[in-house]
Amino acid sequence: MAPENRGEKSQKLKSLSRRLSLYQPPPHLNNPARRQHGIPKSAKPKRAAVLICEVALPGGKREEGDADDTATALREAKEEIGLDPSLVDVVTVIEPYMTRFHVTVVPVIGVLFDKKAFNPTPDANEVESVFDVPLEMFLKNENRREVEDVWMEDKFLYHFFDYQSGEKGFTTWAITAAILIRAATIVYQRPPAFLERRPTFWNGIPDKDLSKL
Repeated sequence: MAPENRGEKSQKLKSLSRRLSLYQPPPHLNNPARRQHGIPKSAKPKRAAVLICEVALPGGKREEGDADDTATALREAKEEIGLDPSLVDVVTVIEPYMTRFHVTVVPVIGVLFDKKAFNPTPDANEVESVFDVPLEMFLKNENRREVEDVWMEDKFLYHFFDYQSGEKGFTTWAITAAILIRAATIVYQRPPAFLERRPTFWNGIPDKDLSKL
């Protein structure tokens, strides 16, 4: 890549980093709603975190030695794909998601400025492959499929995004796709070009209210 192109890319990443750092989820969204769709108030969900960095989502459960969600996400990224935490500029944490299995997933967004310094070493027991996709793809209605599902009378859509890298094809779907749709919405400051229709149990926020955040 020519020096001027590298400089342009660096400036774009810095701009993205500044934009993301301004985002803070409202306080009431830090604990997803558990009062509906079969998730009782008394449930004690496990906590997990994922790292969104160049659109990679390694992640896992919070361990005793983790100081916070950011520490969990960075540790898991190191363990699962060999990403050195020192290469990541963590800029914000967005609203958490709750799975059907009472696991609260916290998306931690970071920027990888020196991509060449990252040599993926995936843990074969947990990661099949590491690949990049353009974040803006998750706002477009291209290479996207959807499947309707229902949970405790709550109808929603699962989104599937297909991406081709060389001879290999990859699919990002379900809650992973939802997290990336949300991240892309924050970064590009526009809604997706399709009806998202999220399951309410993820965080208790209807689409019409989420678009206001």
